[in-house]
Amino acid sequence: MEIFTSTVPQWVSILFLLIIPIPVLMIANIARQVAINAGFELQKPKQVFLYVLLFFAIYFCYVSTMSFTGLFQQNTLPPLIVLLTTLPLLIFFTLIVSNLKVYKKIIESLSLDAIVLVHVFRFIGIFFLILNAYGAIPTKFAYIAGFGDIATAVTSIFVAKAIKSKKRYAKKLTLAWNIFGILDIVSVLTAAIVTTKLSIETGSQDVLEITKFPFCLIPGFAPATILFLHFIVFKKLVKDRDRS
Repeated sequence: MEIFTSTVPQWVSILFLLIIPIPVLMIANIARQVAINAGFELQKPKQVFLYVLLFFAIYFCYVSTMSFTGLFQQNTLPPLIVLLTTLPLLIFFTLIVSNLKVYKKIIESLSLDAIVLVHVFRFIGIFFLILNAYGAIPTKFAYIAGFGDIATAVTSIFVAKAIKSKKRYAKKLTLAWNIFGILDIVSVLTAAIVTTKLSIETGSQDVLEITKFPFCLIPGFAPATILFLHFIVFKKLVKDRDRS
C-alpha cells in the first residue's frame, strides 16, 4: 500500500513534527494550572493534564492514519479532511467538552490573559509560507493562511499584556482581537474551499499537500481548536461583563 507523505524536504517535516506538540502542551498546561487554581483534589490537575495529552495523541493518530492511506488525496467540495477531522472535532468541543462539569469549573478559574496568550502557538502558520516557498501550495492561499496566523499570534502577546496590566481599553481590544482571530480562521477555510474549487474546474494548483502527513495535522487540529479557544474568550468576556 502506498503511504502518502509530504513531498517537501525532510527537514521541514521533521521541524514541523517537533513543533506541533507545543500547542497541545500549552493547552494541557493551562488546563492543569486552572485545575490547581480551581481547588481540585491533589491528583486532579495532573489527571486533567494527562487526559488532554492523551486525547490529542489519539486524535493525531486518527488523522495521520487516514492521511497515510491517501483518503484525503481527492479534490472534493467540501474537502474530505474538513468533513472527517475539522468538523467532528469542532462538534466534539462544542457539544461534549463545553458541557462537562470539569470544563465549566475550569472556565470559572481561567484567566482571560492566559487563554488569549495561548494563541501565540499560531506562529506555526509560518509553515504555510515554507510550503509555498517549495512550491507545494498556491501563493495566495499560503499568504492568507500564513500571515493571518502570524498576525494573530503577534497581537495575542500585546492583548494579553494589556489584560494583565488592567488597561482601561483591554476588554474592547480583546473583543476586537478575538473577532479578528475568528475571521482569520474563516478566511483560511474559505480560501481552501475556493482554491479547491478552482483546481477542480481549471486544473490549477490545489492545497492537497496540507492533507499529507505530517501537515495534515494543521487542518485536522488547528481550525476547530482555535475556534473553540476563541469561543472561550467570548464566554470569559461575557462573564466578566456580567460580574461588573
